[in-house]
Amino acid sequence: MRRFLLSTAALVALACSAPAHAETKIELQRFFGACDADYGKVTDVSKAVGECGIITSLVNKFEAENPDIDVNVTTVEWPGYDQLNAQLASGAAPDVVSMHYSAISDYQSRGLIDPVDDILSAEGISPDSFTDAARGGVTKDGQMFGLPFDNWTMLFHINMNLMKQAGLVNADGTPILPKSADELIAQGKQFREKTGKPYLVQILANETAAYARILYTLLQQQKSDFFADPTKIKLDTPEARNAIELMKRIKDEGLSTTGLDYAAAVTAFTHGDGGIAVNGTWLIGDFVAQSEKDGTALAKGYAVYPVPQLYPGQDSTYADGHSWVLPHKDRTPEQTAAIGKLFKFLADNDYEWARTGHLPAVKAVFDKPEFKALPHRESIAKIAETGRSLPGAVQRQFAIQDIIGEEVGAAVNGDKSVDEALSSAESRINDLLANI
Repeated sequence: MRRFLLSTAALVALACSAPAHAETKIELQRFFGACDADYGKVTDVSKAVGECGIITSLVNKFEAENPDIDVNVTTVEWPGYDQLNAQLASGAAPDVVSMHYSAISDYQSRGLIDPVDDILSAEGISPDSFTDAARGGVTKDGQMFGLPFDNWTMLFHINMNLMKQAGLVNADGTPILPKSADELIAQGKQFREKTGKPYLVQILANETAAYARILYTLLQQQKSDFFADPTKIKLDTPEARNAIELMKRIKDEGLSTTGLDYAAAVTAFTHGDGGIAVNGTWLIGDFVAQSEKDGTALAKGYAVYPVPQLYPGQDSTYADGHSWVLPHKDRTPEQTAAIGKLFKFLADNDYEWARTGHLPAVKAVFDKPEFKALPHRESIAKIAETGRSLPGAVQRQFAIQDIIGEEVGAAVNGDKSVDEALSSAESRINDLLANI
């Protein structure tokens, strides 16, 4: 018995003399896909490719450099807001959540997310270190409600091999892109006649976002102030008719793929089934990788540019962005400090995230030699100036996007007249906004 007591005392003494290892846990919830099989243990971010690979490797590296902080990651299906809403309602929200700039107003206006100004300040991160587009995306009522991570938009991803076949390449090797709606139709016809393939590869099935984003871009190019009042939309306008009639004409004249959902549209472009994929910044890295492989449809023949200015009003493209926000909840001082370290780490590594194709949120990244050396960044850099989002006070932007996508899709596919679709979209959106 005495021998047992001495042994126990010795163990207690040993435990007390060992260095304490207090681990702080933060719950991070994100979209961007799941890829633990490929990147679950990767800490060398330079070896990661694509959104999922890069963000997974970034979190791995942060944990390796901060062994006293455990970042427990939950991956949700895009965009993840239904799950977040349920968590907020049940009082079980994560500490950090990925969120589009366009969704922030919905949560900020209800006090469901907290400002991050003090956390950023404690880490020496100045709001001025972010681009105007990025900072504006997270700023509401004079406060920042998220760490800006990027800006993204829809682009023209171009198969230069097919463009050469169509005779749509300048002497300097750059693509000949349309400067008006009429030129787009004419070039689309020329492309189809020379290649036998559609000019555009578009996401037109099981989709609302793509329709809405292109409509926003075409309205902005016509200087249509369709959300002059953030509580009401104005779509029953000549500018909106111009935009939808163009979208419908492209489809009706066989200048675009039809019936493709997102995954099928990406596959079709990589297989060479069309000339120009209208899709997002996040695909640049994947398409560059395809172009570097011999025997692929894009081999040594990929380029990417902003959506061309098709109307004389202004050069503009609809842009959004990703941020990291803090759901409103109680946190320990240690958790708050850990989140500050994570935010500084993500800001310091914004170049790595920019390799996805998204535009950096941190101004200094644009001046980095390694960023300038990334393929095609010079071609899309102007989006930092021409990219425009909806007014920050507009709420329910994801729901509005769905309504617009449904109605524009009905018009483009001939299920409704353009006038009926515009009238219905305007009425439905304004009913939604009036009953928030």
